Amino acid sequence: MSVLELKNVSKRYGEFTAVDAVSLQLEKGKVLSLLGPSGCGKTTTLRIIAGFAQPDSGSVEISGRNVGHLKPYERNVGLLFQDYALFPHMTVAQNVAYGMRYRGVPATAIPARIKQMLALVQLDGMDARYPRQLSGGQQQRVALARALAIDPQIVLLDEPLSALDAKLRLELRIELKEILRSVGATTIVVTHDQEEALSLGDEVVVMRAGRVAQRGTPTEIYQSPADRFVAEFVGRSNWFHGSRQGPPAQGVSSYLTTNGLEIRANTAPSDRRDSAELCIRPENIELIDGTAGKTVDDRQRNSLAGVILDVAPLGADVHVVVELIGRSRLLAIRKNVGGGLAVGQPVNALFSASDVLVF
Repeated sequence: MSVLELKNVSKRYGEFTAVDAVSLQLEKGKVLSLLGPSGCGKTTTLRIIAGFAQPDSGSVEISGRNVGHLKPYERNVGLLFQDYALFPHMTVAQNVAYGMRYRGVPATAIPARIKQMLALVQLDGMDARYPRQLSGGQQQRVALARALAIDPQIVLLDEPLSALDAKLRLELRIELKEILRSVGATTIVVTHDQEEALSLGDEVVVMRAGRVAQRGTPTEIYQSPADRFVAEFVGRSNWFHGSRQGPPAQGVSSYLTTNGLEIRANTAPSDRRDSAELCIRPENIELIDGTAGKTVDDRQRNSLAGVILDVAPLGADVHVVVELIGRSRLLAIRKNVGGGLAVGQPVNALFSASDVLVF
């Protein structure tokens, strides 16, 4: 059953169209990530659902009820803002209780609910503290507890982790996912962080210029992007423009790039494009010693000769930049487990024809 349904929702500010005929459905207990660059319409979509902005056309339904005429506090929606928006003059307990007091929760039931919510977000015993006495991560937990305390039909999270440092953001992302699952919260997360969107969402909606560019599971979005925009925005990519050299053979087409490289890619028999944009994810590239020359002669594989320009250990991964023929460059990502890769070293970059995305 759909808890939330947007039907052809549009919102304009003067000549600028922030949201352009967006239609979405969200089932009970699911987490949906709205992902996209600044100005793509994701936050405006969230504000329309919450009631802080009115659409110029289209409708918003919650549990089958059109809520377009309802004020924000009249919609059973929990909100977690980017800056948490805690009341500085109120204690943690008073902040968590705030929404309940205005939603008709009996006063006698509020203390037990506060205790339950603070235990859920691992803030037991901090009910008497003020926001200024809490760390950023603790303030985020209080804001989440407040959003969940009213038992909302939908929880709306606007860039919930962006104000935190990288390490804490990762830790709380895992905790946030566990909390949302434990309470079965129907949730929309707005973020520009691809890792956050892919890890939190059961499904991801990538937005561009006010429209839905693609909707799918995190795996579908990453491995089968609908177009170049989605492929570039979600994950790192190497791009080449290629002209096809003859018809496909055994399901594989050969493309000659503008830099003189031959790249093989899986294509359907019905594909008749003479040229294409070719995308290779860095983690799908294997680097082997190139001093012995080209060692792979397989139509299902690619082997591009080059020289290492840079080796950058970045924690668990190593980013390796390789200069290929025609001064084109390739980024390869491998696990940081040691192994002799050095600047100036000849290598062959190997990757399968099935790992090449063709647009």
